[in-house]
Amino acid sequence: MLKEIESILKGPEKLEERLYKVCKFLAENVKHYDWVGFYFVEKDKKDELVLGPFFGEPTQHVRIKFGEGICGQAAERKDVFIVQDVSKEKNYLSCSPKVKSEIVVPIFKDGKIIGELDIDSHTLSPFKDEDRRFLEKVCDLVSQYL
Repeated sequence: MLKEIESILKGPEKLEERLYKVCKFLAENVKHYDWVGFYFVEKDKKDELVLGPFFGEPTQHVRIKFGEGICGQAAERKDVFIVQDVSKEKNYLSCSPKVKSEIVVPIFKDGKIIGELDIDSHTLSPFKDEDRRFLEKVCDLVSQYL
């Protein structure tokens, strides 16, 4: 799948369209990836994430401050954040009652966090070490095009 993602990223479309295609590809090819999207660090506010391209149901969370919710915590800690059961997470921003779990993987450029890949699942405890390693590689690829 990494070769396909790299092929998408090398495509002729504008970056936003290529990132949308990556989201769509992941959602369509991994059974437990029900919502896939990118958030990027706001250029003027270095402590806020702004929703970028995504594939899935619309979300009201288009801006998230560092520390808020799973995405904000991952950005603040600059680390992968995996929640296998969002109902047990106190600092969780609910996007949909269907969401049962979430994984957020930071995207780094020149050692600084510039964004993240956020994936929601409608399944409890679906994320394995393979997901983490795979998504870190996806984010490394994406960072080369940002």
